[in-house]
Amino acid sequence: MQYRLDKISGNRLSALGFGCMRFPRNAGRIDMKKTESLIMDALTRGVNYFDTAYIYPGSEEALGAILEKNSVRDKAFIASKLPLIVIKSAADFDKFFTKELERLRTDYIDYYLMHMLTNKAQWDKLCAWGIEAWISEKKRSDKIRQIGFSFHGSQPEFLQILDAFPWEFCQIQYNYSDENFQAGKIGLKAAAAKGIPVIIMEPLLGGKLATGLPEEAVKIFKKANPSLSPAGWALKWVWNHEEATIALSGMNTQAQLDDNITVAETATPGCLDEAELAVFADARAVLNASYKIHCTGCNYCMPCPKGVNIPGCFAAYNTSFVMGFVQGMKQFVTSTTPTSPQRASPSQCVQCGVCERHCPQHLPIIQNLQLVRKKMEPGWFRILIAVTRRFLKVE
Repeated sequence: MQYRLDKISGNRLSALGFGCMRFPRNAGRIDMKKTESLIMDALTRGVNYFDTAYIYPGSEEALGAILEKNSVRDKAFIASKLPLIVIKSAADFDKFFTKELERLRTDYIDYYLMHMLTNKAQWDKLCAWGIEAWISEKKRSDKIRQIGFSFHGSQPEFLQILDAFPWEFCQIQYNYSDENFQAGKIGLKAAAAKGIPVIIMEPLLGGKLATGLPEEAVKIFKKANPSLSPAGWALKWVWNHEEATIALSGMNTQAQLDDNITVAETATPGCLDEAELAVFADARAVLNASYKIHCTGCNYCMPCPKGVNIPGCFAAYNTSFVMGFVQGMKQFVTSTTPTSPQRASPSQCVQCGVCERHCPQHLPIIQNLQLVRKKMEPGWFRILIAVTRRFLKVE
């Protein structure tokens, strides 16, 4: 297994991290036998980073039970997350954290994240509730060893959050299909420049870059290297970046684990040559040909005066055509945070035109946002969000 150094803690982290959101299931419940087999095989073969979260159904309980049963807690770095979506006051910090320790059957968490930070205002609200003092106390008592955040928002917001606190790691979405999405390449390099580990989520875009590619793109990869799977190509692209510490993969079959580990053992920074990078350019061109809105994600239109995540909206809309509506909706929800006090959805647009004056592509942004709203915010979705916001008592 290839390892990359966390310069802050000194930990040697496996380049391949085990994403625990997609454990194998049977009749809706986590299949503990299959999950245990995968986790123990991954540990034996060098994977040492396991990413879970409070809101992943059954995930923390399953991971904690398996590590305890096999007496291997000390061989695994556990990453879990404070569920900001349900945090209502400072009292909730301990409420959810204590529950997570109980589920994970441990008295400390190695890598703890603020889950789904989307904008600086969200972090400021947590600070007003005393999150910085809470973090400091948890670190002093060794209950949290490294503190970080996972991000779902626009690039400018990421850079502000990155500078707002002495973070010890961060987690961003990054893959070859759109390297300017959310934090993007600029965010990746900015975080790495601070000397903190950067954990990459969705390197396979929820599996779509493994099994959901257009046939023409699959043929491009196979012609270049028949022995390397589309998933292998996607992971290799991430690991080619020296700034990327870990690529998380939600492996739920033995075949996926074997394939990912094989690539992880050899894909080092700078491993792609010019010919291989050209393969990605060709495959990306196939994907881009299916895009409806030709936004490059340059972020010149940002920040929007009303907080609309314009590049994120367009990326999700395009994904809904290329990868399917479900994957597109997933990106839309995480990019526009409809249950956050400061929403970033196209419904916030007041057609002021500031974005269009700054767009180097001269896109009809206002018109395109209406297309996004029509498809990604249908009536049933607006009702669901309104009910959810009322239930969560969002301001």
